[in-house]
Amino acid sequence: MDSTALVVVIVVVALGFDFTNGFHDSANAIATSISTKALTPRVALAMAAVMNVLGALISTKVAATVGKGIIDQPTNGTSGLIVVLAALIGAIAWNLGTWYFGLPSSSSHALIGGLVGAALAASETVKWQGVLDKVVIPMVISPLIGFGLSYLFMLALLWTFRKANAVRANRGFRWAQIASAATMAFGHGTQDAQKTMGVITLTLVVSGHLGATDSIPLWVILSSAAAISAGTYSGGWRIMRTLGRRIFSLTPASGFAAQTVASAVLLGTAHYGLPISTTHVITSSVMGVGATRRFSAVRWGVAGNIVFAWVLTIPAAATVAALVWFALHPFIG
Repeated sequence: MDSTALVVVIVVVALGFDFTNGFHDSANAIATSISTKALTPRVALAMAAVMNVLGALISTKVAATVGKGIIDQPTNGTSGLIVVLAALIGAIAWNLGTWYFGLPSSSSHALIGGLVGAALAASETVKWQGVLDKVVIPMVISPLIGFGLSYLFMLALLWTFRKANAVRANRGFRWAQIASAATMAFGHGTQDAQKTMGVITLTLVVSGHLGATDSIPLWVILSSAAAISAGTYSGGWRIMRTLGRRIFSLTPASGFAAQTVASAVLLGTAHYGLPISTTHVITSSVMGVGATRRFSAVRWGVAGNIVFAWVLTIPAAATVAALVWFALHPFIG
């Protein structure tokens, strides 16, 4: 296959991954708002789609990490392009599988796992120190921060409003949830849309269409933002049920607390170019606010299944991507 045609195929597949990321992770921004009836589903999805676009436009630090910090730029043009294509297919396969079973796993880590698996299959260099510092350590620490801060923030809210009228307080927190949901969607855009930007940019560099030090083209930024927003608007109802109801029955106050903490963690890590999982952070934040009622209020069996999916994400996506590379290389390479 001609290299330019292969680049076009990879860009289309990358935007397809971005779309699956949107409907897979739309629950991250809005499940809590919908479950507490602060927003109707379609209004929430539309708002999340718009805020995803805005978040994707403010920075490219996470995109640079994914495009340059996980694997070395492949030296063989066509073989290198197959590495990127295989990584995307591996990530999409994991996204669709976990979506089918309603598990809120990480699209981000699926993509990173795909890059690592395909690179190893192609005997390309993986930047293990970068994977450790910018992926593994934040992957472990960010959910712990989300859990701890949401637990403390929820306790502070309960103490502050302990004498407030319950009906009036719930009405106020429903309004506050609209703002926190918008901020959460904005944070999702700063994280997840940028990962697709990074992959497309890597593709353009490997194919010679872009210099290694060139900035990310505007069309890459806009198309990635549009694809994830379209996916977000299509909805991810299975995962919304898991996040909004099955882990812990949220109230307007606890939904506001979880979203506020999660969005703060997302925006803070995006500032430093760390590609963390929006799924991990919001899920752990929901667990944190639930634990303030009593630890038994959190359905830890459901939470355990989610954590199991988290652990499997990188190796599973890496395995699929490696198999795809071996399948495609003889025909395209």
